[in-house]
Amino acid sequence: MRAVVQRVSSSKVTVENNVIGQINKGLLVLLGVTHEDTSKDVDYMIDKILNLRIFEDENDKMNLSLKDVGGELLVVSQFTLYGDCRKGKRPSFSNAARPDLATKLYEEFIQKAKEQDVVVGTGQFGAHMMVDLTNDGPVTMLLESNKSF
Repeated sequence: MRAVVQRVSSSKVTVENNVIGQINKGLLVLLGVTHEDTSKDVDYMIDKILNLRIFEDENDKMNLSLKDVGGELLVVSQFTLYGDCRKGKRPSFSNAARPDLATKLYEEFIQKAKEQDVVVGTGQFGAHMMVDLTNDGPVTMLLESNKSF
């Protein structure tokens, strides 16, 4: 499982001119699933993302987590995070999970975040989405459940 995590002052997702997910201060998570992912990967990513200390404390040090600051979470599925561009000019998406597995783990991620008393907004799996964000910092982190980077 891969995630691009961006600290935002606000973010929203629009599908067919309708805002379907919106948050204020918090994290925008672009989430990709590979065919080898399981619930263990979801658990790892939830713990890492919700407790990642990338918000400033009173001394302007990145020392507080999303949970510490009462931030919100916007989760957007993004299979292109598993696009392989090493050969040729057209990305290969063979490492991205099939929609049935990806949907299941994406929805599990959202449910587990909600169980942690986090306000969660979402995109729409498989839809063409417009994502607007105001990156705060900017702060952007790359995470992978198999810890390859």
